[in-house]
Amino acid sequence: MNNKPKAEANRISHILNHFYGRDRFPVDVEQLARDYSKQISPESYITDIKSVPLDGFEGCLKAKPDGSKWMIAYNPEQGSPGRTRFTLAHELGHFVLHRNLQQAFECSERDLYDWDSPVRQMEAEADTFASYLLMPLDDFRAQLTSQSMNVDLLDHCCNRYGVSPMAAALKWVEIAPRRTVVVAARDGFLLWARSNGRAYKSGRYFATSKNTVEVPSQSLLAEVAQNGGADRRTTDARIWFPQEPYGMPMEETAICVDNPSFPYILGILQMPEAERDWATNSEDEETLRPLTGLQW
Repeated sequence: MNNKPKAEANRISHILNHFYGRDRFPVDVEQLARDYSKQISPESYITDIKSVPLDGFEGCLKAKPDGSKWMIAYNPEQGSPGRTRFTLAHELGHFVLHRNLQQAFECSERDLYDWDSPVRQMEAEADTFASYLLMPLDDFRAQLTSQSMNVDLLDHCCNRYGVSPMAAALKWVEIAPRRTVVVAARDGFLLWARSNGRAYKSGRYFATSKNTVEVPSQSLLAEVAQNGGADRRTTDARIWFPQEPYGMPMEETAICVDNPSFPYILGILQMPEAERDWATNSEDEETLRPLTGLQW
């Protein structure tokens, strides 16, 4: 993917920072779509944003037959205001990036799994645009108080940017300093998974588009799926990744997202940066332990 989605979103963020300051969140996407689209395309811009039941679609962007005006429509049954906000930003992304390529964009969840099609490439670019518009990377980094994600920090980011836990977690995985995998599950199986570069290079990823992946019964994710709520704990990485060495620690965060139209369990799996780093740290800890016979 090229850098244009990030560059265009960052350009808009600089404008918003200039006029409204850095405590301007969450972004008013509806007003922005009308104003900015007119600024960059005065002859044909977004005039209408409507809530419309869209069977099988989360949102769409369409031009009038004569190309003089554009409309964004979003499905009110998405349930979550954060998800709706992301959908609106996604459709604005199509206008900014792709309006000269076609006159209608109908965006559904199934598009997320067709990685090789031109349609999927445009969907991925619109997603990236929306993520950087709603959660600029410099501001997102400024919110982080530690090198690991937890329930309170995720909730803070959701409230600041007006996004869903899924969107905030996927933003985090972009900059996570350790090997990190974000997953979503329902009915005991993974819906999708996203690994950062460090995790992917070490072979820690789930090919959910090709395989049916069951949530491990010993995982915190399975426990939260049964009991609800949210929790975080340090577990054995082998529960999720049997290839990891014995004793490899993993911070597992699990959150029950009670979206009426799309309930799911969100999981964040965080492991040491690399196996050798963990082994080195373990050896260092051995040399620092007091000689008292205490078993750690």
